[in-house]
Amino acid sequence: MTGQRRRVTSGVVGLLAPFAAAAETVNAPSQCTLDPGPIRTVTRVVDGETLVLDDGKVVRLIGALSPRARDADAAAGAWPPETETIRALSDFVLAKRVKLAFSGRKVDRYGRSLAQVFVLDHGREEWLQGRLLAGGFARAYGLPESFACAHELMAHEAEARRQRLGLWSNGIYRTRPADHPGELMRERGKYERVMGTIVSVGRTKGATYLNFSSDWRTDFTARIDKKVLAANPEFDKSLDGLANKTVIVRGWIERRNGPLIDIADPSQVEAPDEAPPTEAPKEVRPAPPEGAEPSAVNLKSL
Repeated sequence: MTGQRRRVTSGVVGLLAPFAAAAETVNAPSQCTLDPGPIRTVTRVVDGETLVLDDGKVVRLIGALSPRARDADAAAGAWPPETETIRALSDFVLAKRVKLAFSGRKVDRYGRSLAQVFVLDHGREEWLQGRLLAGGFARAYGLPESFACAHELMAHEAEARRQRLGLWSNGIYRTRPADHPGELMRERGKYERVMGTIVSVGRTKGATYLNFSSDWRTDFTARIDKKVLAANPEFDKSLDGLANKTVIVRGWIERRNGPLIDIADPSQVEAPDEAPPTEAPKEVRPAPPEGAEPSAVNLKSL
């Protein structure tokens, strides 16, 4: 079936002890669109989100951001959330056969494959990213052109947050307040969830800005490029209604005047009182043929 698009199915069952707490609560069907890739064996775990396969290829687990010592400015190899994730990942995938699946951007700038990974074990399949997120071993994220399954990824993360599993029991990964710009600026270059009330929505020719204060020069702002808005018209329409609403924005903190997060996908803006449902993807459908209308991917919408 080389070169053909086919149905890829991932059953959700509890195979690994560290993930067992979340497995019982993440069991309803959901869908997202992926292209199937090769089946290989994992020969090495580099870190909490990077695998080496038996053909020498390196795979980055797109969608599941593992803890790193730099999150807490800790010494390399001495940050418990990082070492626990590496241990759990190694137990789960090392020497196992895995199936890769892709959507959008397939390779990062370092040549690593950006893939959703399904572990094959005794005739069953486990969605690896879902397991890491459901166990509190990672945070949901995406990269430009790599936000496939954002709804499902965030659903798994939300359940782990609710139960305070893994990294979510650690204060380093708490949601940051938008009205503390000095604190946010100290986290520059780190991936954070920031919660606050939007004071105004400003539009320019190139972007739309969610302003969390009247002084955008010093305080926290979220920016959405016009290309993102053009690709997500319903999201674009919803933005003007966000003034005076409390939201959570996730992404990497940058410095542009004050602290800023650049929004590349609607899933980066969440309503805190509307956590995503706790479905797990039991079925991942192939992308439609060339020229056909694409299937909708369920993403968090406001």
